Amino acid sequence: MTRYRIEPSAAARLDEIFVYTRDVWSVEQAEKYIRDLFEKFAAIAERRVIWKSIPAELGVKGWFCRHERHYVYWTEQADGEIAIVAVLHERMHRIARIKAEFG
Repeated sequence: MTRYRIEPSAAARLDEIFVYTRDVWSVEQAEKYIRDLFEKFAAIAERRVIWKSIPAELGVKGWFCRHERHYVYWTEQADGEIAIVAVLHERMHRIARIKAEFG
């Protein structure tokens, strides 16, 4: 089983997602959404999701997939570990954010 880690930039986004979902919907919904994201991270590490490469013109090497209203971006480390770099909402300007997060 391949491991994964969450980079600080993605961890900060997870905190923001939790707070927003809690404030708008409920604690229960926020906890469920975060749990589901962690299940998605595990599925990514186990290669059980369909993913796309980040377009080469963005100048970063990595992959992404969708989870409900968010996109999850990651890289694979030399040892095979998956590094979750960003979790971005579908309405965010993802091009600028990807460049900043992978910076």
